[in-house]
Amino acid sequence: MTGAFLAGLVAGYGVAIPVGAIAILILGLSARTSFRVGAAAALGVASADGLYAAVAALGGAAVASGLAPFAGPLRLVAAGVLLALAGLTARRALRPPATTHPPSPSATTHPSGTTQEPGARGGLDTPVRAFAAVLALTLLNPATVVYFVALVLGRGDVLGSGPAGAAAFTAGVFLASASWQLLIAGGGTLIGRALTGPRGRRVTALLSSVIIAALAVATVLGV
Repeated sequence: MTGAFLAGLVAGYGVAIPVGAIAILILGLSARTSFRVGAAAALGVASADGLYAAVAALGGAAVASGLAPFAGPLRLVAAGVLLALAGLTARRALRPPATTHPPSPSATTHPSGTTQEPGARGGLDTPVRAFAAVLALTLLNPATVVYFVALVLGRGDVLGSGPAGAAAFTAGVFLASASWQLLIAGGGTLIGRALTGPRGRRVTALLSSVIIAALAVATVLGV
């Protein structure tokens, strides 16, 4: 279970670290309202990541025995998916902006850079509303579950094949995502601007792509 938990931590940071519009939304909520509201929004992101991780882990555990004869090719496919996500994240980080207008603070780019506009962002002035709205926004991007499915199917030996391993992996993902998002919510104006400015967003996206690429290599090597 320790290995599954640590794998979840690494996977959680890999998906959480890229600073996109959701992070800017969390920072803005904290600045305009209170840390309680920003923290609730941060936990909404972490809950979505944990939910997708649980779906992937439980589904992977259910089919692990049937896929055992194809473990070798499956590792290569999973590694290919992870490398594609890493490359996409890096490409979006290095690509010059297509417009001079700043992105909408309520658009989602989690984790692959896909942008989705939810409409008006008014009314997120209570912890419950902030949690529910940001949870829904984060769940809109299916790239997150693709990421976790690739990890689970490619590294089933690390996660195990039972509910305990899936629970440990999910807990690791949730704690990693929550700690990063809470850092953004409570980091203050200085660190918030450093992370959400153009340079900070580029650096965090590149760091995420390195983590995801490292996970792809570990998947191939079985470590």
